[in-house]
Amino acid sequence: MPDQEKHCLLITDFTTGTLASIFENDAEEPKIASFSAPFSQTVQTLLDSDAPCWEERPDVTFVWSRPESVLPSFAGVLQYESVPFEELKVEVERFVGLLTAASTRTSLMLVATWVAPFAGRGLGMLDMTHPGGISGTLLRLNALLAEAVGRISNLYLLDSQRWLQAAGGQGVSPKLWYMAKSPFGNAVYADAVKDIKAAVRGVSGKARKLVIVDLDDTLWGGIVGDIGWENLTLGGHDPIGEAHADLQRELKALTNRGVVLGIVSKNEQSVALEAITKHPEMILRESDFAGWKINWQDKAQNIVALVEELNLGLESVVFIDDSRHERARVREALPEVLVPEWPVDKMLYADALRKLRCFDSPVLSVEDADRTASYVSERKRSSLLEQAESLSDWLNSLETVVTVESLNDANLARTAQLLNKTNQMNLSTRRMTAPEYQKWANDDGHRVFTFRVADRFGDAGLTGIASLKVNGNKGSIVDFVLSCRVMGRKVEEALVHFICAEAGRLGVEQIEAVYLPTERNKPCREFWLRSGFETDDDVFFRWNPADEYALPPSINLKVVRP
Repeated sequence: MPDQEKHCLLITDFTTGTLASIFENDAEEPKIASFSAPFSQTVQTLLDSDAPCWEERPDVTFVWSRPESVLPSFAGVLQYESVPFEELKVEVERFVGLLTAASTRTSLMLVATWVAPFAGRGLGMLDMTHPGGISGTLLRLNALLAEAVGRISNLYLLDSQRWLQAAGGQGVSPKLWYMAKSPFGNAVYADAVKDIKAAVRGVSGKARKLVIVDLDDTLWGGIVGDIGWENLTLGGHDPIGEAHADLQRELKALTNRGVVLGIVSKNEQSVALEAITKHPEMILRESDFAGWKINWQDKAQNIVALVEELNLGLESVVFIDDSRHERARVREALPEVLVPEWPVDKMLYADALRKLRCFDSPVLSVEDADRTASYVSERKRSSLLEQAESLSDWLNSLETVVTVESLNDANLARTAQLLNKTNQMNLSTRRMTAPEYQKWANDDGHRVFTFRVADRFGDAGLTGIASLKVNGNKGSIVDFVLSCRVMGRKVEEALVHFICAEAGRLGVEQIEAVYLPTERNKPCREFWLRSGFETDDDVFFRWNPADEYALPPSINLKVVRP
C-alpha cells in the first residue's frame, strides 16, 4: 500500500524549481508534494510564524541555506577578512534559535549542512588550518550547528557535502547561478531528495530491519558444495577475496545499527554452516545471524518462512543475491521486499551496500545495537522450551523481570521509536514524533509508562509501552505496544496487570481498551480476546479495576517511581 502523500515546505535562499520538479517526478515512496517559501527569505520565513507557508502545518520542512546568507560575518570570511570566530559562533546560535522556534510549526524539520559552492580553493594549502580558511571555518561552523540542533528532537541535519561529492564535476554550476539563481546541478538535488525521503521513512518507522543474504558468490566467492569451504575465495591477498570480506564487514557493521542478518541460500545446510564455522577468513559467524533457511526450496518461499519465524514483516526485508534470476523471482513474488540491483563486479559489493538509504533511522538505541543478540537468545529460549515438561515450567525457568518507568527525557526517543515501528502487538497503531508524544503525555489525565524486559538469557531493553487516559472515574488504555521480541512470555499480561492496578490507584471504576484493526495487528486482537476483559464486539474491551488483574507468577515486576 503506498504511503500517504507528505507535504514538504522548502525554505532556501536560491530557486527551488529543480528541487520541486524532482520531488514531483520521483517514484520512490513516500510521495512528497513540495511548496516553497518566498525566494531568498530564509531568515524572514523562520522568524515569521504568521507567514502563509506555515498556515497548514507541513509534514516536513527542509531548510537549505548558503552560510553567507544566514551568517552575515561569513561573507567577510569569503573575502579573506579577519573575522573573529566568536562572532560567527554568536550568529550560529541565533540561527539555531530561529530553527528551534520554527521546528514547533512542523512535524519534521531537515536542515542541510553549509557549503560554499563558489569558494574555490580558498587559502589553498592553508585553507584547513588558518583561522581565516574557508573550508576550516565551515567545518567548525557545521560542527557547532550539529551539536546545537542535536538537542531539537524533531530536527535532523543532512550532509549536503556528500551530495556534491557524489555529483562530482556536475555538482556546482556558476552558470546556473547567474542564469537561474540555482547553485547546484541536477544530480545534487536528486541526491538531496533521496536523503529527504529516507529521513521521512525513518521517522515514520519504515526503516528496513532485516538483510537476507545469499551465500555462494555473494558472501564468499565460489560454490561451497562444489569446491569445499577450504577453497572458497574469501579474504587473504586476493582482490575478490578482500571484496567479499569487506562486504561481510559492512554487514556486521549494520548489526550495530540494529539491522539483523539472515541467510537464504540454495545449499546443503550442514555444508554451508561448516564454512561459516570453520573458514578462518569469515567475518560473520553463526552468532551474527538471526536465522537462516538453507535448503533447495524456492528462495521467495524461504524468505516468507524466515520472516515469519523472526516475527517481522516483509516490508522490513532487504534481499541481496548475486543472481539476477533470483532477484527477479523475489522482486516479482514479494513486492514488499526491497531487492536492490547488485553489481556484477564483486569489488563493488561493499560500496553498493554502503549506498543503500533504507536503513536510516532517527534513533540508534541500546536496544537496536543488541537486536541480533536478542534473536540468538531467543534460539536458546526455544531450545529450552523443547526440553521443558510444560509451558509453565518453561516460563518459570526464564526468570523474567519487567521494569516499569514513566515516560521521561531519557527514554522518550526509544519510546517514540517503538511506538512508530511496532505493528503486531499495537492496540491503536498511533504514529507520533517524540515531541508530539511528549506533548500528549503532558496533557491532563494522560499517563505513559514504559516497560523493560530481561530474563536469564539477556536484556531485551525497552520493549513495551502502555498509556492511560483518565477522565473522571473512567480510564482508557490508548497505547498498548509490545515488541515481537518478547511476545508470548506473559509480558502482555504483566503490562495489563500494571495498568489496571494504576487505574485502580487513581480511582478509576471502569477501564476500557478499544482495538483499532490494521493489516498487521491481528495478534493484538487475539491477545485481548483471551485477556479476560469483557467484550461484546471483539473491539471494545472492559475491566473493573476493583477486580485485581493477576500478575503472572513467572513475572517479577519492578516499578520505578519518579
